[in-house]
Amino acid sequence: MLPKQYRLTKNKDFARVAKQGKIIFSYVLGLKYIKNNLNYSRFGIIVSLKVSKKAVIRNKIKRRIRAILKENLFNIIQGYDFMILTKSGIEDLDYSQIKNKLLKLFQKQNLIKP
Repeated sequence: MLPKQYRLTKNKDFARVAKQGKIIFSYVLGLKYIKNNLNYSRFGIIVSLKVSKKAVIRNKIKRRIRAILKENLFNIIQGYDFMILTKSGIEDLDYSQIKNKLLKLFQKQNLIKP
């Protein structure tokens, strides 16, 4: 579990990232991000009903993404709010495949330290 300070929790924060953030997509993941005025980054994960109708599967995907973020928290550039969006098809991927896709999104936008 990510520590609370690294999580997006308020609706206004999600709305700000959704409206004003830059966006990049792969075929199963999306990343929206915007600078915040903090010394650390915050993350929000969205897994819609389109991915799966079953809450068990949606929660499993969220847990996997949170574990990846926690593992790479200090490799990701600080000072941003991130919203991670999932698309259908992600439920068929295993942990390592999700990790590769997510880290590639961060690398494409130069948001991860070399």
